[in-house]
Amino acid sequence: MRSARLVGAALAAAAFVTLAPASAETLFKIITVRDDVVIGLNDAELKELGGDAGGIARAIAAKGSLALWQYERSFKDGERVIAPLAKVGMLAASSLRVEPYSQPFKVLPHE
Repeated sequence: MRSARLVGAALAAAAFVTLAPASAETLFKIITVRDDVVIGLNDAELKELGGDAGGIARAIAAKGSLALWQYERSFKDGERVIAPLAKVGMLAASSLRVEPYSQPFKVLPHE
């Protein structure tokens, strides 16, 4: 009986891994002199930019600007989600702070 439960748990875990997206989106809020912009990075983009908010801030400062996906709250199939809006340019001169952004809604991947 115990081995049947272990096999069931292993199958459930394998199914979850298969259903999980290949690259999850991580959200950050960039606070500028004019407004706040929520951006989303997939795992590869986040790793390329240093893996955290500090890495993103350093990349913007070092490069002078970055093109990033802006996200906003939206509805899809009657469900509230956070979805990509447009690719925007962030300039080092107007960015003041980058911080992790968490919220309770499903985050949709960008292109």
